[in-house]
Amino acid sequence: MATDTLKSTPGATRASGASGIRRLLLDNGALTALIVLVIAMSALSGDFLTTDNLLNVGVQAAVTAILAFGVTFVIVSAGIDLSVGSVAALSATVLAWSATQHGVPVFLAVILAIATGIAAGLVNGFLIAYGKLPPFIATLAMLSVARGLSLVISQGSPIAFPDSVSHLGDTLGGWLPVPVLVMIVMGLIAAFVLGRTYIGRSMYAIGGNEEAARLSGLRVSKQKLAIYALSGVFAAAAGIVLASRLSSAQPQAADGYELDAIAAVVIGGASLAGGTGKASGTLIGALILAVLRNGLNLLSVSAFWQQVVIGVVIALAVLLDTVRRKAGATPVAGAGVGGGGKGKQATTYALAAVVTIAIVGATSFLHNDSSTTSKPKLGLSLSTLNNPFFVQIRSGAQAEAKKLGLDLTVTDAQNDASQQANQLQNFTSSNYGAIIVNPVDSDAASNSVKAADKAKIPVIAVDRGVNKAAVDTLVASDNIAGGELAAKTVAEKLGGTGKIVILQGQAGTSAARERAEGFAKGLKAYPGIQVLAQQPADFDRTKGLDVMSNLLQAHPDVQGVIAANDEMALGAIKALGSKAGKSVSVVGFDGTPDGLTAVKQGTLYASVAQQPSQLGKIAVDNALRAAQGKKVETTVKVPVKVVTQENVAGFTG
Repeated sequence: MATDTLKSTPGATRASGASGIRRLLLDNGALTALIVLVIAMSALSGDFLTTDNLLNVGVQAAVTAILAFGVTFVIVSAGIDLSVGSVAALSATVLAWSATQHGVPVFLAVILAIATGIAAGLVNGFLIAYGKLPPFIATLAMLSVARGLSLVISQGSPIAFPDSVSHLGDTLGGWLPVPVLVMIVMGLIAAFVLGRTYIGRSMYAIGGNEEAARLSGLRVSKQKLAIYALSGVFAAAAGIVLASRLSSAQPQAADGYELDAIAAVVIGGASLAGGTGKASGTLIGALILAVLRNGLNLLSVSAFWQQVVIGVVIALAVLLDTVRRKAGATPVAGAGVGGGGKGKQATTYALAAVVTIAIVGATSFLHNDSSTTSKPKLGLSLSTLNNPFFVQIRSGAQAEAKKLGLDLTVTDAQNDASQQANQLQNFTSSNYGAIIVNPVDSDAASNSVKAADKAKIPVIAVDRGVNKAAVDTLVASDNIAGGELAAKTVAEKLGGTGKIVILQGQAGTSAARERAEGFAKGLKAYPGIQVLAQQPADFDRTKGLDVMSNLLQAHPDVQGVIAANDEMALGAIKALGSKAGKSVSVVGFDGTPDGLTAVKQGTLYASVAQQPSQLGKIAVDNALRAAQGKKVETTVKVPVKVVTQENVAGFTG
């Protein structure tokens, strides 16, 4: 209406043009944001605008985009699906478990995995449509159930993926990534469903006004079953693609991806109130998240700040949706409404592409004359920085890099094997001099390390090795040997007889498996030690407190505790209260600063210390030598030490 008024007013041509541009930007806010991001990243980083890196962005967006296409169906119908990440992990686990451990033909295993996704979606739909549960509650329950079943089936350990399916993580012709092709195909299917099918029209009708849709004769309950089943299918496809990239089904894979998927849909212009949304917008939203993460990694922005930036982008996307609605901008509806609308949309995308290419081409000249330094650039990908042990590895590495005058980029994988694969890809495509990796999982890191090897980039593994791939050096202490030492320490403290509990690490991680194996080996030598219970506390102090409090209710006579890291041990000490260090002996693992303080105070009897600062220092030294073409040792073992009150004063870490 405002535009019509301006057109009928003499002398308002300039205002009308400004209004038209404003309307164009509001109607295509996500596309505008993507263009601005690409231009900004191209200007800020000379490594961004390369063929390899742009393909990396596509690969890194693939899993989120496929999940988000399924979530688009749900959000358009005014629902929500929080379970897609867990359903993706469960579907991949079912495929790997059935094909590799039970001899099911791969084709049937794939069908079984898709059926798992459909079944999970149907349960969600039934609880919502017929059980009248709010979508948030129903899918939150499925999030927990699917993740738990994934852990039960896999016993908390990754399962190797069938080779024939693992090719989904490869490239065609040596350059075109298959995950990108799968993403495009799934996007076309999603667009077709939304714009050309009865169920797609039903989604918009239900999301626009469910009661009106019901009164119009639409079988809303049955449609909701189908909508959530479709979301399950796309989640299963995403899980298969993700596991193919990692060459293994990880029970903890895609943890938190449901939030990224929802964010991509919202950033792409869909409204959480329902009734609006389209597949192309969702794809743009997923690409925005991938470009942000990729670019921020290349710019060496802290992983913590990356979370802040992405949160701000999501908030701005919702604000833009509000502004668009108030301004009367065209709703983001299905793709099949009117040929003129589709032609206008295609013209807009084509114009955007031309403008982007032109500006990006101009900014690329900013980096043509960039000088190279004599010292190689190193990348360090840590499994997590939410743990003092790995923070110390980072500190040791940064101190050594500063001493040697090296440029060291540190990234945090946040215990996500897929995110770490993305980070390693970024290092490889940016031609770093050497890469240091502390794997989230030893199997999952193999494909990324192979890619670095192919690019002739030396790789140094720290703390944990990489399976099925060659690294130049492994700098580590022995987790299994450390576990045996912990068991021996607590057993000898108790005189060879007593009752203990074990706090295990996060299920599915190699550190948790190896330390648990060491505990078991060490305790075999002490038949008088009775293990009352073993429970995971996820390497977390708060969970250590909660789990230990629960175990004390069932086993008040416990005399010893072995924890797979100091954080859990400190939580257990808090739960034990005055018993800690007196009637109950607690042994931790890692030798963190807080752990050593507790040893000095006597509440923690001992910590099996791995000298993490030394691990970081030695890893940087070997990375520099390898980058310079010098010979390095295949394995560098940093000895573990049992630190007690007797020797804690002389221990430096």
